[in-house]
Amino acid sequence: MRPSIPARWYFDLVSPFAYLHLKRFGELHPALDVEPVPVLFAGLLKHWDNKGPAELAPKRLHTYRSCVWAAAQHGIPFRMPPRHPFNPLHAMRLLVALGSPRAAVDAAFDFVFGEGRDVAVEWPLLCERLGIAAAEAASLIADPAVKQRLIDNTAAAAAQGVFGVPTLALRGENFWGSDTIAWCNAFVDDPRLFASGEMQRVAEIGVGAARKEVR
Repeated sequence: MRPSIPARWYFDLVSPFAYLHLKRFGELHPALDVEPVPVLFAGLLKHWDNKGPAELAPKRLHTYRSCVWAAAQHGIPFRMPPRHPFNPLHAMRLLVALGSPRAAVDAAFDFVFGEGRDVAVEWPLLCERLGIAAAEAASLIADPAVKQRLIDNTAAAAAQGVFGVPTLALRGENFWGSDTIAWCNAFVDDPRLFASGEMQRVAEIGVGAARKEVR
């Protein structure tokens, strides 16, 4: 039997692409042993001084349409929540407090993007789906240790070069996006995928021009 390969899946509940990626985990290489790791997408954006796709009006609409299309192509139930982007902080802290088991992560994503529900307005129902009472959840997400763990997860991800969600990290490489499954699987089969030919060369290309700040 082939030994399992540990992989970390960095996600934020706010990302519809993370939902689409999660729903296709059955296509991932069977050798991968995937650990879900909650992070804050907003924290990654701040670290890299970047903007999310929903912060640019034309890109926001394009993103939503792209998700609807991709879901239909793969037969994935999909419905955007009534407000997006939304603040996922409490939900992410709750997943951290629960230990981020796959069943809870699945349930949370199904709630938001499978059913198109509002995390803030329907918070008690989300808690129920995760098998916990809203009052107990409130206590858990107020725990300073839980808050710090989510911060630490995000900082550790950024330190490893993670700039967005979803990202699957293994063998020191990051695969960002819901469309990288085949690429990731190829890397599992060929650990030297990036060490030769044009793959190696592109890692050595210099910057020819950099955008200047307009004053």
